[in-house]
Amino acid sequence: MPNIPTLTTHGCTMPQIGFGTSQLGDCGELVATALKVGYRHIDTAWKYGSEKGVGAGIRASGVPRSEIFLVTKVSHEYLRADAFAKSVDESLKNLQVDYVDMLHVHWPSMDKVPLAETMGALAKAKRDGLARHIGVANFNIALLEEAQSVCLEPLATLQAEYHPYLDQSKVLDYCRRHGMIFTAYCPLARGRLFNDPVLIAIARARGKTIAQIVLRWLVQQGGIVPIPRSSNPERIAQNLEVFDFELSADEIRRIHALAKPDGRIANPAGRAPAWD
Repeated sequence: MPNIPTLTTHGCTMPQIGFGTSQLGDCGELVATALKVGYRHIDTAWKYGSEKGVGAGIRASGVPRSEIFLVTKVSHEYLRADAFAKSVDESLKNLQVDYVDMLHVHWPSMDKVPLAETMGALAKAKRDGLARHIGVANFNIALLEEAQSVCLEPLATLQAEYHPYLDQSKVLDYCRRHGMIFTAYCPLARGRLFNDPVLIAIARARGKTIAQIVLRWLVQQGGIVPIPRSSNPERIAQNLEVFDFELSADEIRRIHALAKPDGRIANPAGRAPAWD
């Protein structure tokens, strides 16, 4: 079983790779598989519809709850304080746990809910012991700055899209300067990069999968936690095997050079902020 490094900030210690469950739905068997092969970081969200499956997978795996870093998120429909609290309670019920290790605001409000109200509800969930740590997802730098200024508890992580086709250098720099871990979703660009000739060449030269090359590129940058997802048990296991080799400076440079102006995948109209 691989030895997975951790990142620590604001008292939060997070395994440096996680198993994502977006679009996996009834994922109990996959989550149990992921935990059995060594994952200790599981990412879900109310919006994914996978919380019940994640809870079932945790119970089926036999891995103690105390060894699992469990993440969920409150959806943008529930950012008023009372609705936020109800959503957290529903998520805990779905997961059949007493707390989550990380609770995110999933997307910023497009309905003019004051950010101070939402951040107050997020901080309260932590103070009440329902979440060990808190963060936000899909915030731009301006929203991050406002969130940090009005939140009474430290934000340990930003979760946002990141893969070789998307330049996130500005946001990464902000996170590093403010002691926030960057959790990278869509790290494999939902399969769009598997035919990329640069990545194919590096993977062949290394005797690795393209996914392993890209995940290594992410973790080797420092301060980044990718959360790949897969429904294939063999690939689930392979995606963990990224801590036993290093990419060269030239390989890192060649992968960075793949970024495209139109590389973003998750960009829902009416919900996405003005990206940096």
